[in-house]
Amino acid sequence: MAKSFQDLVKEAKQQIGEVTVDQVKRMLDAGERFTLIDVREADEYRDGYIDGAQYVGRGVLESKIGSLQADHDATIVTYCAGGFRSALAAKSLKDMGYANVLSMEGGFGRWKNAGYPTMKPRKFTDEQVVRYSRHLLLNEVGEAGQKRLLDAKVLLVGMGGLGTPAAYYLAAAGVGTMGIMDADVVDSSNLQRQIMYNTKVIGKPKVEIARQVITDLNPDVQVISYPEHLTEANAIELFKQYDLVVDGCDNFPTRYLVNDASVLTGTPVVHGSIFQFEGQATVFAPGRGPCYRCLFPAPPPAGLVPN
Repeated sequence: MAKSFQDLVKEAKQQIGEVTVDQVKRMLDAGERFTLIDVREADEYRDGYIDGAQYVGRGVLESKIGSLQADHDATIVTYCAGGFRSALAAKSLKDMGYANVLSMEGGFGRWKNAGYPTMKPRKFTDEQVVRYSRHLLLNEVGEAGQKRLLDAKVLLVGMGGLGTPAAYYLAAAGVGTMGIMDADVVDSSNLQRQIMYNTKVIGKPKVEIARQVITDLNPDVQVISYPEHLTEANAIELFKQYDLVVDGCDNFPTRYLVNDASVLTGTPVVHGSIFQFEGQATVFAPGRGPCYRCLFPAPPPAGLVPN
């Protein structure tokens, strides 16, 4: 016998669990670890969403869930406008082997009626829609991810062989505010690897040349130049102003200073280092893992390792 949409929803709700909007709010406020998925259409999402939700349109949920949540034992909560599509989505995820999937009863409509806060995605200009179109097509980035990039503040310490390509790609991606720090001027020996510079700017301050290159590449990016060294006097206040620090410096005293300022301010650091054909890259997140000093308690003797 043929089944109606209502029949399918009723069957789905009999096989999956439901959670109220009050319960979801308490889970979010308590910082519980779960994946909240908005399965509405894109135009519905643009009108407002629950802060912390991942947007995955219902039509692509099954193909995208693996990259969004690979753990089949993790708690997942789906929501739509009224709790019907999300029940079907939850049932589909359960059929795929996800053990702890819940649908938010009443959906986004009931969430709003309860007076709980909602967010609205950034309104992109026509130029931004074109510029970031490849990001917007990626479920792992999308409109919400691009907004976070545009709102992000990143400080790059060192604008050399590591800092310049990092800055170039961060600017291209649309990181909204970038601090660039380096006290050096461009030297001809830099040009074989430091991609922002050319022969016409030899002798000029690196941060000023880099600022112009970044601005020309992406006018969305606000660039703040620091033509100085990182010191004990300025490190703490600088780090407090940024969400993330990229460590591209070329000496151990500065690396340890970056680490200490990171720990004291709670600012994550993306660390990179390279020598000839060997390199290392990692993220040091204060409070969530070891720091640079944990791995390397003391620097090597002066002069042992060339920069």
